[in-house]
Amino acid sequence: MQLVHAIVSLLTNTLGTLTAWTQAYGAWIYGILFLIIFCETGLVVTPFLPGDSLLFAAGVLAGAASLNPWILWGCVFGAALLGDNVNYTIGRSFGHGIIESGRISAVMKPEYIARTQAFFVKHGGKTVVLARFFPIIRTYAPFMAGVGRMRWIRFFLSSVLGTAAWVTLCIGAGVFLGGIAFVQEHFEIIVIAIILVSIVPSVVHAWRSRGSSAPGAEAAAADPPAEPRAQ
Repeated sequence: MQLVHAIVSLLTNTLGTLTAWTQAYGAWIYGILFLIIFCETGLVVTPFLPGDSLLFAAGVLAGAASLNPWILWGCVFGAALLGDNVNYTIGRSFGHGIIESGRISAVMKPEYIARTQAFFVKHGGKTVVLARFFPIIRTYAPFMAGVGRMRWIRFFLSSVLGTAAWVTLCIGAGVFLGGIAFVQEHFEIIVIAIILVSIVPSVVHAWRSRGSSAPGAEAAAADPPAEPRAQ
């Protein structure tokens, strides 16, 4: 129950909870952040853990000198990169069996898998980089890359690039914006805005996919307009 309470507190009051943990655990906070980011990225059963908002809050604390920004960056980057590669390995080794068994269908929902597969089809190898900025998809993309047996070296280099960009952007935003009075006074609203902005592309993509799969769209695709007859 304590673990559930801690997760709920982190999701509902990210900055306050992270501040309290920093004061209570000292340098161990880096290990806690490592574990959370690793699980959010490396385990397909924990896509609900905070990612963007947690890094932004950590950046705010780094800007206030409560955390060392360089240690923070290295810790989070290592956690996300390791999580990506563990997730890829699981997908490559056991992915088909996990999907077909349906044992964790409550978390690995078919729509999440379909959305990630569609992302791969649309963006190809760039998916591993772009997925870093999409909640849920960033949890499933490494797994699906493994299932699809994407070349590891290509996956690894894409993961390094995407992870570095994501960590730098999220922590950097917290460092530079955290000192603004408006951000401090309306932190939860800012976090909600960050989450909404991060999921907008996913919503738009899902809406377009729904539109393209409508009966009318399928009929139009199946029966193209007849060519005009020659006069």
